[in-house]
Amino acid sequence: MKKTGHPKYNDKINVTCACGNKFETGSVKPELVIEICSNCHPFYSGKQKLIDTTRRVEKFQTKMAKSQAMPKADKKAKAVKRTKKTTSEA
Repeated sequence: MKKTGHPKYNDKINVTCACGNKFETGSVKPELVIEICSNCHPFYSGKQKLIDTTRRVEKFQTKMAKSQAMPKADKKAKAVKRTKKTTSEA
């Protein structure tokens, strides 16, 4: 094997999370900065932390709130209108 073909492996590097947690691990990079670690990840911590840069979660929550606020009769009427439009267009 070539001696120059592999990057240098560092046994102890510092990893810093956005939540402030710091720990050591091994890597070929000298230092790592991460967004989510085991202390702040929702699966491990049990707390819900949403990282939403494109507002997808908020849009979904507003859609769900509108659909739950709508009476069932209105939902059925909209469903009937949709089916009539698709059958008349075909």
